[in-house]
Amino acid sequence: MNTQRFKGRFGGIAVAAALGLVVAAGFGVARLRGDMQTANQPASLKLADPNEGPSKNSFAPIVKKVLPEVVNISTSKVVKTPVDSSGQLPPGMQMDPFFRQFFGDHSGRQFNHPQEDRERSLGSGVIVSPEGYILTNNHVVEGATEIQVTTSDKHEYKARIVGTDPKTDIAVLKIDATDLPAITIGDSSKMQVGDIVLAIGDPFGVGETVTSGIVSAKGRANLGIEDYEDFIQTDAPINPGNSGGALVNDRGELIGINTAILSHGSGGSQGVGFAVPANLARNVMDQIVRNGKVTRAYIGVSIQEVSPELAKAFGEAEPRGALVGDVSSGSPAEKSGLQKGDIIVELNGKPIADSNQLRMSISMMAPDATVNLKVLRSGSERDMAVKLGVLPTDKERASVETPSPEGALEGVSVGNVTDEAVQQLGLPANTKGVVVTEINPSSPVADSGLRQGDVIQEVNHQAVTNVTDFDRAVRKAGKDPLLLVNRQGNTLFIAA
Repeated sequence: MNTQRFKGRFGGIAVAAALGLVVAAGFGVARLRGDMQTANQPASLKLADPNEGPSKNSFAPIVKKVLPEVVNISTSKVVKTPVDSSGQLPPGMQMDPFFRQFFGDHSGRQFNHPQEDRERSLGSGVIVSPEGYILTNNHVVEGATEIQVTTSDKHEYKARIVGTDPKTDIAVLKIDATDLPAITIGDSSKMQVGDIVLAIGDPFGVGETVTSGIVSAKGRANLGIEDYEDFIQTDAPINPGNSGGALVNDRGELIGINTAILSHGSGGSQGVGFAVPANLARNVMDQIVRNGKVTRAYIGVSIQEVSPELAKAFGEAEPRGALVGDVSSGSPAEKSGLQKGDIIVELNGKPIADSNQLRMSISMMAPDATVNLKVLRSGSERDMAVKLGVLPTDKERASVETPSPEGALEGVSVGNVTDEAVQQLGLPANTKGVVVTEINPSSPVADSGLRQGDVIQEVNHQAVTNVTDFDRAVRKAGKDPLLLVNRQGNTLFIAA
């Protein structure tokens, strides 16, 4: 066999095969390049006209105006970490391992005195005058030993507290600066549900931030946030650090100081935020700047809501006004002739929708002013003039629970008021009535507002001095008796 020929033949085949592969590979590359060229052809984009102006529906002009008027507030205070009698730090506060080698073992026994730590927090504020006055929340600066204010142009100032009003959660600060951009204060009473608002502050310390929403409600009260509540409710997100910031209308006017959120434990905004109305904040600020403190007017009555049940019990067609549950001895109300059971329906000619409206209106008036009230008493209207006094600053509260047998009122246990009970309840020595010692949560009375420790003094306007009187009066009253209750020194009506 001719091996040379064999080699040549197969060598030629090998060469041809190799060439075929090269050609095929080259063809594949050509096809790939062609595909790539097709995929990278220029896209046809539709671009906006470069001469077109900004959005016609933008809040940018308002934000641009207001941002310089809102500041960041950074506070610090020294807090003491308690140490127990053995010299140990509380559970969960053991010393970091790195420091044990220098300061003692894991128990911290060498730390036999309270440890001091510096606590820092962030909030917001609003410049309300070119001279450096700033409005914020009391809780932002409460207990602070150092307060630093940073403006939108990054200037930093040391601030001092001019005064605070914890009852409304308002504080006034002052920085040493002049010609500052000051916000325009609007009339918060003119805001309506549905009006557009912007919340501006420095949440989480990330920098000035703006959120938008609407006024969800006005006059929100009885939330347990502050003593005097007349909040504007908004769905504009108010996050941590926004406290003390501005709530502005669509003209950039201040209509509220952002104060609180309803978060259901999440710590973040859930679309339910609250702001102190600008009118209230301005009233508080004016008093603080002028007098260094807030003095409120006082009429000397305990008032409560007129529920449908109470309105029916007092012979009124609909619930309105504020029901007088108690009149303080020697108060302006007593001197003017106001009585328990009166329903105040007008103040200076303006209708009173509820007890909170009356309370807030009186609190913003000047002591010694005279107000005109329209009062419902025993189905008839009468006009009364009351000269206001100064709100007392101290009130004492107490409560007690004393076992006793169930009385004639279903689901309610009562007992005679003893000297010991009077002392524990903080009541006058001559207080008469029966004390509520237990309420069955499944009874009809459970939702009436009656509480353990309440002293029932009247049933349907009939005085009761002991359990026997009470049982007799309840049976005589029949269904839904009207109770006059003394609660920690103040009386109120309850439709049971």
